[in-house]
Amino acid sequence: MATWKQIVLALAVLAAAAFGWVLFFPGAQDVLSRWGIEWAHASTPKPGADTAKDTENTGRQVTVIAEQVKTATINDRLQAIGSGRAKASVTVNPYSSGRMTEILVEPGAHVEAGQVIARLDSDVEKIALDKAMAARDDAKAKVARFRALRASNAATAVQLSDAELELRNDELTVHDAQVTLDRRSVVSPISGTVGILPISAGNYVTSTSAIATIDDRSSILVDFWVPERFASSVRIGAPLTATAMANPTDIFKGTVSAIDNHIDEKSRTLWVQATIDNPADSLRAGMAFQVTMKFPGDTYPSVSPLAIQWGTDGAYIWTVKDGKATQVPVRIIQRNTNDVLVDAAITSGDMVVTQGVQNVREGSAVRVASNADSQEPATATGS
Repeated sequence: MATWKQIVLALAVLAAAAFGWVLFFPGAQDVLSRWGIEWAHASTPKPGADTAKDTENTGRQVTVIAEQVKTATINDRLQAIGSGRAKASVTVNPYSSGRMTEILVEPGAHVEAGQVIARLDSDVEKIALDKAMAARDDAKAKVARFRALRASNAATAVQLSDAELELRNDELTVHDAQVTLDRRSVVSPISGTVGILPISAGNYVTSTSAIATIDDRSSILVDFWVPERFASSVRIGAPLTATAMANPTDIFKGTVSAIDNHIDEKSRTLWVQATIDNPADSLRAGMAFQVTMKFPGDTYPSVSPLAIQWGTDGAYIWTVKDGKATQVPVRIIQRNTNDVLVDAAITSGDMVVTQGVQNVREGSAVRVASNADSQEPATATGS
């Protein structure tokens, strides 16, 4: 192909691309207008062009639908995975060694604090208690005799004092024997649920042998770690929600019950502990939980999603003031289902165009109508 033909073909391709850019690219007319090429508005067909031209030439008002700007607070949400444990968990051990003669509970049973759950052989301890009680009774009788003799001056004060001292020592011996006998019975130190028993009656146990594990599951403690940027926001008593990873349909409410005093240097996280009520006893220690906390953030103007438009310089909206339209650039902060939080030079109560935006131009006269007054509701071009 000859060189001049290649040049002509290249120019034709460039012209077609330029025409397509002007025709289809949003905001192309505004760019050309800034370059001084005003004919682009007239040469490029677009919906509402005739209406806009008539409005500019005749000064006729454009009818639009607008809504007031509101304010909303952006929510900063924290989600973390934590591990649950019982409110209190105790492994019960006997005070001394001996043969296990009786186990009085079953796995899964609920016990109260102070309830006897097992007994060790106690024949020797019972004999020691009987001896101590006999010695105490003899000392009581001896004190009574010396008091009677002292009343008739047949006994000295020293003899009576020695008898009373002997009685007090014998009473202490009885108390010691009683404690030793009581400790042959294994009691639960807390109220809770008994786990699987690792031993059975007849086993020989020592003070290091685990008789049972008891968990108080009236509430569950959930340990989780939060990023350090939330360290100043977490407070004792702050509300939260938790869902068990095994059953995410059930949502449990709880509060922050403890916060560690330092941030871990390796993970840059803060250890936080939450308390979740467990009245139905449906939660177990060791379960994984997803914890959610919400923190109130900054307040921003809130507009309808229909008001957001897009141009070459980014997002913008049309505001109406004194019957005139003004283009205001915005920065989107957060998109919600029913509104969009933006950072813009607008305040609560300002009117923002939501329908009819395709007919609005900078400085054009605008009449705000309600949905009932609108004859041709426009389709918004923004998100």
